[in-house]
Amino acid sequence: EFGETRRGWLGVRIQDLTDDLAEGFGLDSTEGALVNSVQEGPAKEGGMLDGDIIVNFDGKPVADTRGLVRSVANSPVGESVRVIVLREGKSMTLKVILGRREDAEKAVQTSAEEPEKAPALVTKDVLGLTLSALTDELREQLGLDAEQEGLVVTDVDDTAEAYEKGLRAGDLITEAGQEKITSIEDLDTRLAEVKDAGRKSLLLLVRRDGDPRFVALSLAE
Repeated sequence: EFGETRRGWLGVRIQDLTDDLAEGFGLDSTEGALVNSVQEGPAKEGGMLDGDIIVNFDGKPVADTRGLVRSVANSPVGESVRVIVLREGKSMTLKVILGRREDAEKAVQTSAEEPEKAPALVTKDVLGLTLSALTDELREQLGLDAEQEGLVVTDVDDTAEAYEKGLRAGDLITEAGQEKITSIEDLDTRLAEVKDAGRKSLLLLVRRDGDPRFVALSLAE
């Protein structure tokens, strides 16, 4: 009808839930699509957040990322759809007006924020990772934008679970326990909170070359 492709677009990056990720989120099932990044677009305007787990899209259960991608792509552009997500263990229904993927793929986003002064270098060894607070020097070495915050992985014990799950030096950890972290102190606080809550693992949001993914690391000594 339009003489061109008009695929629906939600504006999120997603990943499948594994058993350990499900445990980290306090879930009994791995069904759904885990949102690891909400971009500027329909989902953000509809109130979706990083860490939401999409379990139903437009009345259809979401088993995994493949099913969600297919459902979104086959939905009409401009249509308002109900999206059910799990957030902190509770079910929420969001209304999202789907955008057009082709328009999103052409969009170029820029940022002109002023850089903030980086904290003093502080390192910590935890869960097989050597972590460092961000400095201007590290930002330059890793090609990170001034507005990016988190802890940098400077080394990984190759016998640790973190190495097995793909973490490497140069990765940027921006969240721990579903809370943003900008310092070693933030990480220590998140670790204490998840241990006090009886969790068996710590959820980390890890970015490499700008691409995010959630990783769950066991807290077992």
